[in-house]
Order: sequence, then structure tokens, then C-alpha cells
Amino acid sequence: MRQLALRLWPLVKFSMVGVVNTLVSYVVYLALHLVLPYMVAFVLGFAVGVVVSFLLNCRFTYRVKPTWRGFLLFPLSAIPNLLLSSAGVLLMVEVLGWSERIAPLVATVLAVPVSFVIARTILVRPIRAADNAAAAAIGAGEHIDEQNVDGRHWPR
Repeated sequence: MRQLALRLWPLVKFSMVGVVNTLVSYVVYLALHLVLPYMVAFVLGFAVGVVVSFLLNCRFTYRVKPTWRGFLLFPLSAIPNLLLSSAGVLLMVEVLGWSERIAPLVATVLAVPVSFVIARTILVRPIRAADNAAAAAIGAGEHIDEQNVDGRHWPR
């Protein structure tokens, strides 16, 4: 049971960050929707949310130092989310007749699992490569402290 909890904890943290991110994105969307068409406001709110998500996921979810490389790659994790959630918003508003105020929330929640897998791959993969390098160094008899080669602390 403990193993399952440990495996699910990153998803739980990612979801908590997602709640904050969704609120930020939604507030930006609502503010921009006062002066812009709903899809333009949605995409701009989404972009603000990507920046917030990157920073919070680095610090809180994956406990890695934000890097420019990660910042530039992280939006790649948002592209499938943006495509899925935008399609969902269009479907809900244009086909199903849902409110332009509610559709973005529902569409964003439905795209979370895809975002989690992609974000984890982008943000954690460089750490795994450093872990492998450290393991090789330890095997060769070298001392490794709690920081990896580029100064980041090992994830706990």
C-alpha cells in the first residue's frame, strides 16, 4: 500500500498544482474574455497557466531547479493539452451549447492525465540521466554528495 501511495504522490502533487494553475488560467481567461473573443482569451490564459505550471511543478511536484532548457521544453507538454482542451472547448460550446464560462474548466480537467505524463518526462528525465551518471561514479569508487553534477539537489 505504501508503494502505491509513493507512486501516486507525484500525480497528487501535479493535480494540486493543476488546481492552482487552472484557477490562474481561468481568472486570466475571464478577465480577457471581457475584451476578447473566447478562444483568444482561452489561449492567452492557457499560456499564462503554462508559465505558472512550469514554476510550480519544478519546485513542488518534481523538486528540480527550473532551467532555461526545461522552460523552453515544458510548453511541449502543454501542446497536447492545449489541443485537447481547445477541441473540448469548441465541442462543448459550439456543438453541445455549453456556457463559454464553464467549458474551459471541464476541458482543462479532462486533459490532465496527458499533461502529467508529458511534463514528468520533460522535467524528470534529465534527473534520471544524472542519477545514472552518479551511479556509475559510485560504482567506480567516487564519492557523491547530495548534489548532482549541475548543482541541483537529488529529488527526495
